[in-house]
Amino acid sequence: MKKKNLLWLLIVCFIGISISVNAQDSTSLATKSAYQFHVTVEVPHTPVKNQYRSGTCWSFSGIGHVEAEILRIKGKTVDLSEMFMVRHVYADKAKKYIRLHGNLNLASGGGFSDIFYVIKNYGLITEEAYSGLVIGEENHVHGEMDDVLKAYTDAVMKNSNRKLTPVWFEGFEALLDTYLGKVPETFIADGQTYTPLKYASTSGINPDDYIELTSYTHRDYYKPFIMELPDNWIWGESYNLPLDEFLSTIDFALQHGYTVAWDADVSEKGFSWKNGLAIVPEENPENMVDSLRVKYAKMTKTDRLKALYSFDEIVPEAKITPETRQRTYDDYETTDDHNMLIVGLAYDQLGNKYYKVKNSWGTEGHIYEGYFYASEAYVALKTLYVTLHKDGVPHNTLSKLNF
Repeated sequence: MKKKNLLWLLIVCFIGISISVNAQDSTSLATKSAYQFHVTVEVPHTPVKNQYRSGTCWSFSGIGHVEAEILRIKGKTVDLSEMFMVRHVYADKAKKYIRLHGNLNLASGGGFSDIFYVIKNYGLITEEAYSGLVIGEENHVHGEMDDVLKAYTDAVMKNSNRKLTPVWFEGFEALLDTYLGKVPETFIADGQTYTPLKYASTSGINPDDYIELTSYTHRDYYKPFIMELPDNWIWGESYNLPLDEFLSTIDFALQHGYTVAWDADVSEKGFSWKNGLAIVPEENPENMVDSLRVKYAKMTKTDRLKALYSFDEIVPEAKITPETRQRTYDDYETTDDHNMLIVGLAYDQLGNKYYKVKNSWGTEGHIYEGYFYASEAYVALKTLYVTLHKDGVPHNTLSKLNF
């Protein structure tokens, strides 16, 4: 047990004893402790997995989203292959990379559009039938594969023969087979034989039912546009919403039983995997309420920042506006770092709202066993876009989008 957790347990026990003796108000003690969360909404979903040393968070979170959707639609728990997605995306991305003379990001990254693109064109397959673990590692280690695939396509694009050979793509697929394994034409699931496309057709997943949403001021609201992200090789479109409506849509989806696939920036000081927390502290005392303004204004800037980012107590958070969100996107403060899955809503001791997030970094030794809590301010500021089933979007909003 973590020392902080043990300390909190002792505090709770002490408070309980005090209440029974003299009815002491425990609120003041609770506010002095580390963050504690009460989950009010949690959408059923499948267990946390581990992408390990691979840049495939988009596939792990996207497949986690699909698995949760199958659980919602069919009432069935499935374990789907992430590497099936990775293999097909790498192959089709390589073709586009060559056609665009290298003016495309050929790397391990991707987006949620890729998931539904693969389902529609190639299907789904179980993890048991295609794990992608063929190089003698227990977990995914993709550094060499990523480097080799990029070097190979760059050599093809160099065009030393003065024209591309008709077999270059066969060579690329052979490399994928070497590093991830050859995809079986058929496999057995639930005692039946399927092709990947047949399996997808029985899953209950219709790729056309899923929608990407975002919120930026440089594009018209309620209109789709191609998100300007390096990993958006497929040029997938996101529908643009005002910030308040964007956030309320996420809440609506969770409250009505839909998980939300989340693309966000986790390179911030306010993101702490160790503490299972993502927050956006307000650094300027002038923007705080009176009692906190006095407290933090007395500190030096160095001490104030140390206290705000210590994660030892609940701190005031910044108010996020559409303008703030746009600025951090335009000046590269908000970058396309990591894809995850929002599975619930929670509140801390003071009633502040958070989103419970399923990550893909495993569970071992982690405070929340592979999950963390992102504050409302963090989601408002650091979300690039989300993907969800259209029925998880309020009808009024969906009608404005003509989706």
